[in-house]
Amino acid sequence: AFAQLINGLDRRRYEVCAACLVGARGSGPAVFTGAIEGAARILDLDLRGRASLSAYFRLKKFILENGVRIAHSQGARADFYARTAARAAGAAVVSTVASPVEEYDVPLFRRAVYTALDRATGLLVDRFVAVADHIEKKLVSGRGVPARKVVRIYNGVEAFREAGHSSAIRAALGIPEGAFLAGAVSRLSREKGLSYFIEAAGIIAGSGAAPGMKYLIAGEGPLERELKAMVSARGLEKDFIFAGFVKDVSPLLEALDVLVLPSLREGFPMAVLEAMSAGKPVIASDIDGVKESVSGGESGLLVPPGDARALAGAMLSLFRDRAAAAAMGRRGGELAAARFGLDRTIKAHEALYEELAGSGGSTV
Repeated sequence: AFAQLINGLDRRRYEVCAACLVGARGSGPAVFTGAIEGAARILDLDLRGRASLSAYFRLKKFILENGVRIAHSQGARADFYARTAARAAGAAVVSTVASPVEEYDVPLFRRAVYTALDRATGLLVDRFVAVADHIEKKLVSGRGVPARKVVRIYNGVEAFREAGHSSAIRAALGIPEGAFLAGAVSRLSREKGLSYFIEAAGIIAGSGAAPGMKYLIAGEGPLERELKAMVSARGLEKDFIFAGFVKDVSPLLEALDVLVLPSLREGFPMAVLEAMSAGKPVIASDIDGVKESVSGGESGLLVPPGDARALAGAMLSLFRDRAAAAAMGRRGGELAAARFGLDRTIKAHEALYEELAGSGGSTV
């Protein structure tokens, strides 16, 4: 989302600097820096270790030397450094909250540290950007952040450009052209609920009701070995594909018949918006964040979180009624364009920056 924002800002009015980990070729950080190359001045800043005074002073110096007027960050570590260094350098501070730190899927002690630091440095923030209504409510009602300091700006999605990759992608993955393909695109971590996706596939296979149905999981994360073991234990190796990290999900979305998001917790997932924009129906958990984008029965199907049997039933219903699935996909595309277009997100951020820095151009 930050890469989209950086590339979308009006360059006649905004000059952008980015302090981030550059990383090795093919890694997530390398993909990010490659996406913003030419649109931002980049400081290679590694914040993965313990608190570092060196990193703090490097960031503060970078802000001062580049005349940065607004520092915008997201994530526990980035927030801590950006808030403290920017405030010391006299810049305004903006923090995007996609998921409150107290909900992070990390060890208890680390979560406690993140929460304590977030509360302390949150006092330095001029504006919080909540990516969904439920996040805004948690900040204002749950955390006590003044409502005037919180603005809700949905993640935005670019208009999908059909490229005719479906057949080629399916062939490369060994998927028959007529097979019904249900796929999940996410980090392989506990809160994404991918174990329920695999359980649902096992239920469908056991019923014999969906011959030729195939399943795909794209992404990387700590549960990769465990999820693959689950697939093997259920004898689903021939039906399941693990695609690993995918730099550009657009061709993959073309190949899918339905996107499945069995998450237990979400902020406002980009995978859902991208699938909707691609005209694909979505089957997702009926949870906060998801309900603000997926209209159950209209652009997709919502099922109780953690309910593999309900998830299996939803997949079977779309497998059996391809016309209804296609209609949901078309409606999802219309909703994505009308409510979650990237232009709306960019303009909302520009309005926020102008409020904090004045109507003139600024460095972010």
